Amino acid sequence: MRRLYFLIPDVKSAEEIVKELLLARVEARHIYIVAKEGTPMGDLPEAGLAQRSDFIPSLERGVAVGGATGALAGIAAVTFPPAGVVLGGGAILATALAGAGIGGWASSMIGVGGTNSQIEQFEEAIKGGELLMMVDVPKDRVDEIDELVKKHHPEAEISGTEPTIPPFP
Repeated sequence: MRRLYFLIPDVKSAEEIVKELLLARVEARHIYIVAKEGTPMGDLPEAGLAQRSDFIPSLERGVAVGGATGALAGIAAVTFPPAGVVLGGGAILATALAGAGIGGWASSMIGVGGTNSQIEQFEEAIKGGELLMMVDVPKDRVDEIDELVKKHHPEAEISGTEPTIPPFP
């Protein structure tokens, strides 16, 4: 999947584009819109926490770093055990899992508080009243969807493509 970014000048244009995307068989759950606080969105699909924040990338980094740190701590504990304690490979696994859990939790709490790093580049336009539409489409439909929006809505600014998106949420 690829994430496409469009800057839309107003809610009316956004509603028309969403209808056209739905007719082009883009599922509603793959369309997200970010607007200035207080903008009446009507039935437009608002971006959720996973799209607005750095929750997912932070979680991924935290699990990786925490798991590696936990594994190193487990290796150190097995190599230099406390007096009278015999530790096996289970200690390495347990500390790696604990580290991954704690690292994922801690970093996701930090990530949830910040704006998505991809959305930051559009902050000025959003504050100016424009709407940011994000559309997740299969790699082979990127050009088709870009052309659809360009053809019917020249007022919409095509603002780029994110190379990959996580397979969840």
